Amino acid sequence: MMKTAAIPQRLGTVAILLASREQVSTVNALISQYERLILGRIGLPCREKHINIIVLLVEGTTDELGAFSGKLGAVPGIKIRSAVFNE
Repeated sequence: MMKTAAIPQRLGTVAILLASREQVSTVNALISQYERLILGRIGLPCREKHINIIVLLVEGTTDELGAFSGKLGAVPGIKIRSAVFNE
């Protein structure tokens, strides 16, 4: 019987900048959809700049993390940055 190689899981971060509250429900729905990838979440309101920032610690395959980041990036009115750590 031949063993298949396990797909490596990668750690990474996703930072989401919301310039308005209009997209909060869309972003939260996507975060809920991909909750299996999320290890931690921090939400930071920057009242002086009228923005909100959500930072996620994530773990998954590069395909899963890319799909999640891609869906977030397609939401109008937000900016995202993601980084995946090399082991």
